[in-house]
Amino acid sequence: IPPKEDAEFIACMEDVLDVYERPYDPLYPVICVDEKPYQLLGESREPLPMKPGSDQKLDSEYVRNGTCSIFAMIEPLGGWHRASVREHRTATDWAEEIKEMVDSRPEVEKIVLVMDNLNTHKVASLYKRFPPEEARRIARKLEIHYTPKHGSWLDIAEIELNMMTRQCLNRRIDNIEELRKELSAWESEKNNEQKKVVWQFRTKDARIKLASLYQKLG
Repeated sequence: IPPKEDAEFIACMEDVLDVYERPYDPLYPVICVDEKPYQLLGESREPLPMKPGSDQKLDSEYVRNGTCSIFAMIEPLGGWHRASVREHRTATDWAEEIKEMVDSRPEVEKIVLVMDNLNTHKVASLYKRFPPEEARRIARKLEIHYTPKHGSWLDIAEIELNMMTRQCLNRRIDNIEELRKELSAWESEKNNEQKKVVWQFRTKDARIKLASLYQKLG
């Protein structure tokens, strides 16, 4: 977080915290989105198999097979999860992911979207990828709220990515298709369990625990 008073940080933070305090409404679901780069790694030597009382042994050397990008989406109070893989991390990739999300939820009136303020995370990206009529259709289904700079911890999808990394990505995966297979299985498990997140950190808590951000403001 910023080291001193920062009105812009506070404004964005309190806006997101207000969103998290909203009661659950299936017609206006809150969905958090985040993405992370992922390095595909292969084995330089065949691992030694597990034996009774002994773990599988991997060589410290590995083969770099390039990078890709993982997108994570979560509806905290609805228990809906989505994980996908893209070869790149461009405005076009983001636009296509958002379109797929919108089209997968035709029953909702509007999606309340929480994400960080990355330069590709803009409505303009929809216009870079789709004709104006389609871009506008998608944009009308979105109510966007950005986390502040240095405040990505406010995006619940970042928590989702951290959990995904521990549970699913804590080993070497050498190709995109295998990665997609692994994430698809992880996504299905989370959706079957309807894993939810109840956010406990409120604006009143922020004004106490992050008091240094508020000093000399107002």
